[in-house]
Amino acid sequence: MAAGASGAEVLSARPAYDESVTADGPVTATVAEVAALLRAHGPALVLTGAGMSTESGIPDYRGPDGNRRVTPMSHQEFTATSEARQRYWARSFIGWQRFTAAEPNAGHLAVTDLQAAGVFGPVITQNVDGLHQEAGTREVTELHGSLAEVVCLTCGERVDRDLVQAFMDDANPGFASRALGSVPDGSQVSSQIRPDGDIVLADEAVRSFLAPRCLVCGDDTLKPDVVFFGGAVPRDRVDLCFSLTDEAPVLVVLGSSLKVMSGYRFVRRAAAHGIPVVVITRGPTRGDAETTHRIDASLGVTLSALAREVGERADRAG
Repeated sequence: MAAGASGAEVLSARPAYDESVTADGPVTATVAEVAALLRAHGPALVLTGAGMSTESGIPDYRGPDGNRRVTPMSHQEFTATSEARQRYWARSFIGWQRFTAAEPNAGHLAVTDLQAAGVFGPVITQNVDGLHQEAGTREVTELHGSLAEVVCLTCGERVDRDLVQAFMDDANPGFASRALGSVPDGSQVSSQIRPDGDIVLADEAVRSFLAPRCLVCGDDTLKPDVVFFGGAVPRDRVDLCFSLTDEAPVLVVLGSSLKVMSGYRFVRRAAAHGIPVVVITRGPTRGDAETTHRIDASLGVTLSALAREVGERADRAG
């Protein structure tokens, strides 16, 4: 455990503000203390959740209170019936254009800068949007997979998501313009987009949609190569993340309530090994008892301030 980082320490107390940070952001003492920890013990392992991408226009499933706002399609539901897959793909077909229009936000860019500065190391992300990589972050492990690839559950064939989108477009001429009439704000990334890329659509719109089929075996069992709720993360991926956790001098959690065990288990593992755990997110988390350093604030402004603090100290040291 790092000196001065007691298990009861919570960094959400608010002394004098740094005027360069907005009112809902972190305070200078909080950023400085976390920066000092990272400079002394980094590069930290980083674990990111859906809150990392909310400033890019992709809402989280949960609010700041940790309660779920929407219920995602589960693995069991998706695999159970053709109707469920039709519903998913119709909604995903509309959501994909908006989902891919999302761009890395200030938090993503700051993660890249902090990695380049040597205080952040590998990144484990629970997100499936690819925004860390688009921002230039390296060594990213996508814990829950990526929406950019589709796999056939029957024969194992893999295909690029953009190709599946093109197939659906050809099979459903005019569907997008008809369906968008049932969705508010159809012209931009919508608040109705889910973290897994689908979107709210009226039932009558879904019924007319022709879902994609595998070009190899012909079955309608194409699935985005992501772990749906109720599904299992591949064992080799979990083992890799445990290995990264065991080797980490510090674990930094960004934008996750840690409600889901798939991410929370790494916090528990770090705490059991005496590794400091820094959490930066809005609202309480399931891992509060294991957290040694906490900032309850917006990610973009907080991580940007942290990157500035690390850079300024490096300049002074130089």
